Amino acid sequence: MQIDQFTAIAVTSITFVLSVGLSYLMTRSYLKMRSVSRLFWGLGLWIFAISVLIELVFSLGAYSALLMQAYLVLVALLVQLLAVGSVSLLKNQKVRYAYYAFTIFAAVLVVYSVAASSITDLIMNYVVGGIPPNLVIYASTIATVPATFAIIIVAALSYLKKRDWRMLSVIVGVITVAIAGTLYVVSLPALLYLAEFIGIVLLWLGFIGPEKKWVLNC
Repeated sequence: MQIDQFTAIAVTSITFVLSVGLSYLMTRSYLKMRSVSRLFWGLGLWIFAISVLIELVFSLGAYSALLMQAYLVLVALLVQLLAVGSVSLLKNQKVRYAYYAFTIFAAVLVVYSVAASSITDLIMNYVVGGIPPNLVIYASTIATVPATFAIIIVAALSYLKKRDWRMLSVIVGVITVAIAGTLYVVSLPALLYLAEFIGIVLLWLGFIGPEKKWVLNC
């Protein structure tokens, strides 16, 4: 399954605008509430916006090895930051600190894996479609899989407590965003950008919703 350059540019452009909008609203909410969870959700969303911007640059035909290295690090860190924001809502201090320590370890591992690996041109038909080195794949998996489960668990607990349908949107949205970066590994690069678009729309509905109120509160 392939997409042309125009489609890649269009989808990444729309996703970028949506992600910047949600990042701005989350940051504004943090500045008002001074909530740790919203701080890290905001950081995660801003990193997501930057990663999509890099994809847009690639879709325009530009390429830089340094930019690709940054992209591989960012797509792993964004899921971790979203997870830290969710875990910070837990009341168990030991669990929170243990997860924070694991996040730091995993982040360092991802950065090391990218720095230590020889990153070739992973762009195929204007889309990030090449397979990165095994070390990068392993490190990214260690970082993102536990993070994804952490987000799902906290969102599920919040849903069971509040019975707010938007939590289901958050769960599906986070799963979609989390797995988006791995789709090209299984030779489905065209679905990468589509998954990111669907994921950010679901996060919009989940975090804010038509009532324009934040669904997650500290």
